[in-house]
Amino acid sequence: MDLHTVTQSLVTLAEDNMAFFSSQGPGETARRLSGVFAGVREQALGLEPTLGRLLSVAHLFDLDAETPANGYRSLVHTARCCLVHLLHKSRYVASNRRSIFFRTSHNLAELEAYLTALTQLRALAYYAQHLLATNQPGKLFFEGDERVIADFLHEYITLHKGCFYGRCLGFQFTPAIRPFLQTISIGLVSFGEHYKRNETGLSVTASSLFTGGRFAIDPELRGAEFERIVQNLDVHFWKTFWNITEIQVLSSLANMTSATVRVSRLLSLPPITFEMPLTADPKVMVTISPPLAHTGPGPVLVRLISYDLREGQDSEELSSLGRSEGPRSLELRSRPQQAPRSRCLVVHIHGGGFVAQTSKSHEPYLKSWAQELGAPILSIDYSLAPEAPFPRALEECFYAYCWAVKHCALLGSTGERICLAGDSAGGNLCFTVSLRAAAYGVRVPDGIMAAYPATMLQATASPSRLLSLMDPLLPLSMLSKCVNAYAGGETEDHCDSDQKALGMVGLVQRDTALLFRDLRLGASSWLNSFLELSGQKSHPNLVPIAEPMRCSVSETALAQPESPKGTDSLKGLTLHDLSLRGSSETPDTPELSLSVEARGHSTPSAINFLLRPEDASEESEAGDELSTKDRVYAAFPEGFHPRRSSHDVKRVTLYSSPILKNPFMSPLLAPDSMLQTLPPVHIVACALDPILDDSVMFARRLRSLSQPVTLRVVEDLPHGFLSLAALCQETRQAAALCVERIRLVLNPPGPPV
Repeated sequence: MDLHTVTQSLVTLAEDNMAFFSSQGPGETARRLSGVFAGVREQALGLEPTLGRLLSVAHLFDLDAETPANGYRSLVHTARCCLVHLLHKSRYVASNRRSIFFRTSHNLAELEAYLTALTQLRALAYYAQHLLATNQPGKLFFEGDERVIADFLHEYITLHKGCFYGRCLGFQFTPAIRPFLQTISIGLVSFGEHYKRNETGLSVTASSLFTGGRFAIDPELRGAEFERIVQNLDVHFWKTFWNITEIQVLSSLANMTSATVRVSRLLSLPPITFEMPLTADPKVMVTISPPLAHTGPGPVLVRLISYDLREGQDSEELSSLGRSEGPRSLELRSRPQQAPRSRCLVVHIHGGGFVAQTSKSHEPYLKSWAQELGAPILSIDYSLAPEAPFPRALEECFYAYCWAVKHCALLGSTGERICLAGDSAGGNLCFTVSLRAAAYGVRVPDGIMAAYPATMLQATASPSRLLSLMDPLLPLSMLSKCVNAYAGGETEDHCDSDQKALGMVGLVQRDTALLFRDLRLGASSWLNSFLELSGQKSHPNLVPIAEPMRCSVSETALAQPESPKGTDSLKGLTLHDLSLRGSSETPDTPELSLSVEARGHSTPSAINFLLRPEDASEESEAGDELSTKDRVYAAFPEGFHPRRSSHDVKRVTLYSSPILKNPFMSPLLAPDSMLQTLPPVHIVACALDPILDDSVMFARRLRSLSQPVTLRVVEDLPHGFLSLAALCQETRQAAALCVERIRLVLNPPGPPV
C-alpha cells in the first residue's frame, strides 16, 4: 500500500475503534482507548500532507535513479513504519476487542506508545520541511547563518526522546535486530547506574544493580533513564561502555563463532623515519615521519590477520615487531606448506566514533574477510580521543599505511593491489589517509571501501541527522560528544580518575554474587549473562592510554514514565517502493582553502558536532538568547504540540572553528582538486543511519567531478552492521556486500572484449 492508502485505512479503523470504545460507558480504560484512537486519527491526517511533500521532491537529492536514498526518504520511510504498526494494531483491536482474551492494558500501552512516537515523527517531518524550504537547492546539509543552525538545533534537542527507547525501541529496523537493541539499551542504563554511583562516591550495592531487572520489565522506565543518560554522561562513559566488547570473555565468545585463521597477531611499528618513492618519479624519495601530534613520537599498533600462513609472515623481521597479547595471537592449524604471497593487501581502519574500540573489536568479521578474499588484512589500532585528538589518529593511520606499502612482503603480499577499508570513523580516516598520500606524492590505494562513513563533522543539520532523535546506537548527544572529543574540545578532568575507574570495577566484582541472587528474582536469563560479563575486569587495553572518568555527573531525577509503546511492526514497503525516480542535481560546492592538518591541536576547540557541551559557559549577550516562542522552527500548525524533554536542555551556542572545516577532518568539505586525487570509492551506507547524508553528498560530489564512485544503501539495518554480521541474515548479506566491493578493488573487471 502507498502512503495515502495506509493513512486512509488507519483513519477508518481509528474512527471505528473510537466509536466502539466511546459507547462502552464512562470507564477510564474505555475513555483512554477512545482518546488514543482519536489522537491516532488526528496525527495521521496531519502527517500525511507533509510526508507527501517531502517524498515528492526526495528524488532531487538522490545520487542517481538507481540509488533512491537520502535523509528525506529515510524520514518518510520511518514515519510510514510507525503508521503501518499502528494500522496492524488497530486491526487487531477491531478484531479482538469483544474477546474475553483481549489484553486491554497491554494493547492500550502499545497504542499510547506509538501515538507518542508518531507525534514526535510529525514534528521531525515539519523540521525536515523547513530545512527543505530554507536550504540551498540540491543540498542536504544546511549552509548559512550559524545562528539559524543553532536555533534549529536547540529547538530539535528539546524534543522528548524517551518514547523511542522503550516499547518503540528499534521499530524502524528489521525485527531480527530488535532483541540485540533491547539488550544494549538495558545494558547501557544498568552500566550508567554503576558509572553514576561510582562517580558520586556511592557504593555499588546489589540492590542498586538490580535496577537492571526493572529496566528489563519496565520499558517506560528504561526509555526515561536512557534519555537522561545520553544527555548527561560524558564521552568517557561512551568510551568505557563501547569497549565492553574488549573484555576477554566476550571477545573469546565472538571469536568462537568467527572463521578460524592461521595468523592473527598484534604488531608494534617502531617510530622510525623511512623513505618512499614518489609515484610521479620513483627515483625521488619522500620522507615519512612517525606520528608527532600531541604526544610526540610513539609506536603504532596494527593487527595482521591472514587465513593462510603466507611467505614472509613467519619471518624473523616480522616476529621482532610482535607484541604479546596472550595465547591466541597466533592460531595454528595443520597445513601442508606455506602459501605464496597474495597479490592483494587490505588495510583496514576500525570505527568507534574516534573514541572507542580497537581491531580486536572488529576481528570477527575481519577473519571472515581474510577467508573470503584470500588476502592478508592489516588493521590499524590508532590512538583514541579525547586523549589523542585530531590529527593524531590520521598521522598514525597514514604512517601505518605507508609502512604496509613499503613492507608488504613481510605481510604476505606482493602489494600489486591495495584496498583501504573502514567503517564509520574508520571510513573517514580511509578518505583522509588517501588524501594525505596524494598530498605527499606517494602511492595511493587502488580503491577505498567505506561502510557508513562520516564525511561531515562540522556542526550543521540535515534530514538524516533528524533520525538521531530515535536511534539507540547513534543518539545526538553521543555523536556530539565523540566528534567534540576528536576535535580537541573535550577538556580532561584531572581528578583521581584511575583510582575511580579501578574502584568501579572492584565494586562491581565484589557484588557480583549478590547481583545474581537478586536478578534471579525477576530478571531474564539473558540479562543475567549480560551483567555478569559487564561485571568482569576488562582485559588490559592494547594502547596504554589512561581513560579518565568525570568526577561528577548530573543527578537529574527520572522523568515520569513515558507513554507505553508497542513492540511489533509491519513494513510492507521498502525505500525502493517509496522512490520517485528523477534526475540527480549535482551540488555546486565551492572550493575551500586547504587547512594545515595540525592546526587544531595547539588550542583545544570548544566545537561540538551539533551542539555545545553541557558544561559550556552560558554567558552571552542578551541579543543571543534563543526564545522558543520566536523560533521560526517552532512554527507548527495551530493546535499541534510535540512532547518536550523533561530533562534540562541548556541553551545551544555554536562556534565557528577552522578545525571542523579542515578537509582532513571533514572530507566532504575538501576542494575539488583534492577530491580528484582519490582512487575509486565504494560506499555502503544504511538507509536509517543518521549519517546517511554524509555518504549521499560525498558520492554526489565525487560523481560531479567524474570520479569513479559507487553507493549502495542497505535497508532496515542500523549503523554499525558490520559488527553485527553474525546476528541475522540481513546483516550477513550487508557484510557480504562490503566484501564484494573490496573484491572489486582487488580484482577489477577487465576491459570489455
